[in-house]
Amino acid sequence: MVDPPLQRALERLAAGDWQTAHGIVQGDASTLAAWLHGIVHILEGDLDNARGWYRKAGRPFPGAAAVGDEIAAARRALAATP
Repeated sequence: MVDPPLQRALERLAAGDWQTAHGIVQGDASTLAAWLHGIVHILEGDLDNARGWYRKAGRPFPGAAAVGDEIAAARRALAATP
């Protein structure tokens, strides 16, 4: 089952609109939201903050160059969420 707010956040991230995505994910305490929050901060350019959110999500920090791959992986994870 897809979480509509996190789906919207992913759509905004894919469009490069990290500000709107940030507003969505910061109110969600889930691990997936923490991962998306990390992606938000990669797009923003705040890599130290992104690393912290990746730690909270229990994921290795992939570096800024992997942001497209991270968005794609997060889409797959969201689609597979029960």
